[in-house]
Amino acid sequence: MRHQAKGRQLSRTSEHRRALLRNMATSLFLHGSITTTVAKAKELRPYAEKLITQSRKKTLHARRLAAAKVREREALAKLFGEISDRFAARPGGYTRILKLGHRPGDGAEMARIELLPE
Repeated sequence: MRHQAKGRQLSRTSEHRRALLRNMATSLFLHGSITTTVAKAKELRPYAEKLITQSRKKTLHARRLAAAKVREREALAKLFGEISDRFAARPGGYTRILKLGHRPGDGAEMARIELLPE
């Protein structure tokens, strides 16, 4: 039984899941939105929102903590520049998940997760 087991396994090992979330968060910050399955989008949302909240502090410590999770310099610069400025006055809820229907190949439910405009 999975009593008090937080998060979704996504049929991956913990290392693979951590790498998946890092890559998806990096892509989200670079492109503004990504298309993925609903389960992955729901798992990515708190991960990305915590990074955005951390980036709003704009301290060296916050930048180093985020750099451990966002591996691309471009994405990190965009996170601490454009994205943190955009959400400076917002108390939370920086992303939106839009359901897109089922994927033709295997019927998986797809969704687009995107950063809000303001």
